[in-house]
Amino acid sequence: MAQATFSVRMDETLKRQFDALCADFGMSATTAFNVFARAVVRERKIPFEIQASNNLTRADEIKTFLELRSQAQENNIEELSLDEMSQEITKAAGV
Repeated sequence: MAQATFSVRMDETLKRQFDALCADFGMSATTAFNVFARAVVRERKIPFEIQASNNLTRADEIKTFLELRSQAQENNIEELSLDEMSQEITKAAGV
């Protein structure tokens, strides 16, 4: 089978984090992308979740909260309940 190159541009910090996480999974970034591509083509959807332990710090959570609050104010979104805020922070943090 002929090989092709797939080039992806991403934030330098994100790349370092992705490479480290892939290493934790026991694979290279190239292998991770190949696994992902094969599964997407086979299933015709995003068919799986790869998850590492959540190491978010309180500072990360506060930063995410402040960013969400700023976005809500910019978009004139009504105030959220504590449960709704928690759900939004979890989504934004990718947890």
